[in-house]
Amino acid sequence: MHILDSSWIDEDLRILHDSALRFTQAEFEPQREAWEKQGMCDREAWRQCGQAGLLCASIPEAYGGSGGDYRHEAIIYDALMRGGAAASLAGGNTVHSQIVAHYLLNYGSEEQKLRWLPRLASGELVSAIAMTEPGAGSDLQGVKTTAIREGDDYIINGSKTFITNGQHAELIIVVCKTDPAQRAKGISLVCVETEGAAGFSRGRNLEKVGLKDADTSELFFDNVRVPVSNRLGEEEGQGFIQLMTQLPQERLSIACAAATVAEMAVEETVNYTRERGAFGKSVLDFQNTRFKLAECKTEATISRVFVDHCIVKHLRGELDAEHASMAKWWCTQKQCDIVDECLQLHGGYGYMWEYPIARMYADSRVQKIYGGTNEIMKELIARSL
Repeated sequence: MHILDSSWIDEDLRILHDSALRFTQAEFEPQREAWEKQGMCDREAWRQCGQAGLLCASIPEAYGGSGGDYRHEAIIYDALMRGGAAASLAGGNTVHSQIVAHYLLNYGSEEQKLRWLPRLASGELVSAIAMTEPGAGSDLQGVKTTAIREGDDYIINGSKTFITNGQHAELIIVVCKTDPAQRAKGISLVCVETEGAAGFSRGRNLEKVGLKDADTSELFFDNVRVPVSNRLGEEEGQGFIQLMTQLPQERLSIACAAATVAEMAVEETVNYTRERGAFGKSVLDFQNTRFKLAECKTEATISRVFVDHCIVKHLRGELDAEHASMAKWWCTQKQCDIVDECLQLHGGYGYMWEYPIARMYADSRVQKIYGGTNEIMKELIARSL
């Protein structure tokens, strides 16, 4: 199965997928090896994405977006991944267009939306959201970064880690405590424009097991002064509710990626085993190979069907935390299982970086961690029992 087989696909979406896929294959896939070596894509690639209409597809035209909905984001994401921009721009654009842009759209003031969203859509600004800290991962209530009010400004102090787009980001939504004495009720989201921000610094671009062409960084805030008008929401203390409201879409996007990679792994392995010979016949002719791939294709298809179900619910405004958590944990677990089986069928070549399955293997593992670990997903589901 393929995303283009989904029930919600129409001809316009097919055209968008084809256009985005061809663009990615022509412009970005040839750069992937160089980007892996430098640990990030070129900054210019973001502007190219903006010019091609691949950023902020689900943001209204009044704010510079394409005026689409989540279907358009899902189609672009799939095309970027299949076209060879899996980590640098597919994953980075998810944070940029599906997460940060929607925090601004849903919680920003009119001035904030007009100020930032058109520049996100054009690629003039790259964005990030800074949640995780060295001592606070899935427990967002435990963040230590503070934003203490001083007149008309906040003074931000703290550090963040594992931040996607961290090296490029010029606009960062920082999860911080405006009331350190509180847990959830003390959290606010404050936007930091990094250009000229005294006290802001980027740490090293973290060296990861996979996603090697995507910048993932440490960020440091040392008495960074930003205006109170950069806070999202009319009042302090709304940040935790804002985060919980937006997390289902983030987790759905992770599940979408899992379904796409599972399909890609099966397709790649069918082609490889058909061409690879052993004992006088193709590897695909062995019953074990066919049975393993039959299992993988079945599980990949189930993932796609469930993801499609969740997309339809999301389009109706009905996707809850329970179903988003189910999709995130189950699809990412199956992604890792399927990719592992497919790598095994490649034999020794599957462990070589030049083969796509090796990249899939390295890139897949983190899917079970970010966006809330799969253990947290099961805890959230269990609360509904």
